[in-house]
Amino acid sequence: MLIIRSLGARWQGESGYRDVLQIAFPLILSTGSWTIQHFIDRVFLTWYSQDAIAASMPASMVSWTVTSLFVGTASYINTFVAQYYGAKRFERIGSSVWQGIYLAIIATPIIFIFYPLSDGLFRLVGHHGAVKELETVYFKMLLFGSPFAIVANAISGFFSGRGKTWVVMWINAAGMISNIVLDYLLIFGNFGFPEMGIEGAGIATVIATLITAALFFISMTRPLMNAEFYTLKNWKFDKKLFRRLIRYGVPSGLQFVLEILAFTIFILLVGQLGTEELAASNIAFNINMLAFLPMFGMSLAVSALVGQRLGENRPDIAEKTTWSAFHIGLTYFGILALSYVLIPDLFILPFSLQSSPEEFNSIAKLAVTLLRFVAIYCLFDAANMIFSGALKGAGDTRFVAVASIGLSWVLMIIPCFIAIYFFEVGINWLWFFITLYVCGLGLMLFFRFRLGIWKSMRVIESGI
Repeated sequence: MLIIRSLGARWQGESGYRDVLQIAFPLILSTGSWTIQHFIDRVFLTWYSQDAIAASMPASMVSWTVTSLFVGTASYINTFVAQYYGAKRFERIGSSVWQGIYLAIIATPIIFIFYPLSDGLFRLVGHHGAVKELETVYFKMLLFGSPFAIVANAISGFFSGRGKTWVVMWINAAGMISNIVLDYLLIFGNFGFPEMGIEGAGIATVIATLITAALFFISMTRPLMNAEFYTLKNWKFDKKLFRRLIRYGVPSGLQFVLEILAFTIFILLVGQLGTEELAASNIAFNINMLAFLPMFGMSLAVSALVGQRLGENRPDIAEKTTWSAFHIGLTYFGILALSYVLIPDLFILPFSLQSSPEEFNSIAKLAVTLLRFVAIYCLFDAANMIFSGALKGAGDTRFVAVASIGLSWVLMIIPCFIAIYFFEVGINWLWFFITLYVCGLGLMLFFRFRLGIWKSMRVIESGI
């Protein structure tokens, strides 16, 4: 009874489970829609060909590596909006979002430098001919959607930073549905559309991202939004505010790019072991998105809530919010971890549909083994997602970036490289190192949060 009363009090109290879920649940559904989108995209490509699914993950990860510095920086608009909103300085909110849009304009020519370099890039990777060609095609196509992804992430912060997360959910859901429908039409050539395989999947992603960015922009610039938050009045480039975005947002973006680079290198190293190991790892990573991407929504919610409370100068409530979110996140990851161990075939089943049994059986058996590693490290991912969200919401982005980047190389990439090229080990050792990295990062972020240095940090300028 005492435990039930304690949980009830935690549910109803300020910054308890209910308050957190009111903001986080739409974002969880929103980032969960990304999970569904990527999951179905990979399932369709698995049905199309083994080479297509093998090529999709390396190409998309290299594309994300190129784009993620700017997407991660633009996403930090969420914290600026949250702290300005908490401090009731509404006139600065619109200007903050526009700096993210200007970042997208600046980033576009930089991103497209990689277009003519893509053939040589995937040639260096060393995957066999058919996979290499598909990787190049998919990567080139995904680059066209990058500017729209940056804009969408910047403007979504206008809504999530103020706690208006249902808008974010509905717009991302519209993008997800667009992508799935276009995938079905363009990958297989259904209803008279040309059969384009992995290129069609890339085109579908670009169009869906454009739709998402357009819907966010239209929603932000409505007359009511402009009147209260100056979303059109303050459209001009603000040099000082842009510098603050770069100062606090770039470390967050660098964490994105270098962490994703580390995972990209990991996937490319796995590819050296063979197509079967690469395909099984792609499947395990995509199943892991069932845990990771929804909790990324929780992480965004924690950043917004911590930012709002710090804008109000209430760090004690910000701390309570974080612990409430951690309890929820750990429960979610724990349930999925048990499922990965007890019923792994259920998660792998969609990939086996319409696939050749002779080709897929050995891949499925290996994927079951890899899911056991996922079950272990996803528990520590709860700490990664929640505590990094809280630290970023305060402005402690440099520590999060240094910890993530440093540990990914020390505990994962360098050991994997040595293991493959000097000891010729199998796939299990590589997945042991990735598990070691995720667990180590979770513990480091936990101890940083407990130190409490973040409580005195702010990203917005002081005074009015």
